[in-house]
Amino acid sequence: MTPRTVERQLDDSVASDRLLAVLCSAFGLLAALLAAIGLYGVMAWSVARRTREIGIRMALGAPCSGVLKMVQRESALLALLGLALGLPLALALSRLVDSLLFGLKPNDPWVYASAALLLFAIALAAGFWPARQASRTDPLVALRYE
Repeated sequence: MTPRTVERQLDDSVASDRLLAVLCSAFGLLAALLAAIGLYGVMAWSVARRTREIGIRMALGAPCSGVLKMVQRESALLALLGLALGLPLALALSRLVDSLLFGLKPNDPWVYASAALLLFAIALAAGFWPARQASRTDPLVALRYE
């Protein structure tokens, strides 16, 4: 057996835990990215489907900011629905990962609040581009659509 420093021995003993933490973080970021892409796709499809309606609204005098708020409100509603379904599920499943958490309680309200705010911000950012596209719709082009 070769002699090792205490620091080296500690690093070796927690290496698998660190690897698991890095992998979980990477998969969490990937999941957030996929959720943002999915919400962007849903909102872009919704805006494309409602192009004629948005064109009529703008032809009748709806301001660009009103159309932007309308589409952003829809993406915020989708995000709130996802949070309303996901938070209770996360709380119920938190006991399964209790042994993997270091320095955190499985039901830490700050962690849940920050995760919810981060996901809500991601959802609003993903819905911004379709909303911006909808607010720049030319009424004449939209009325001739399809």
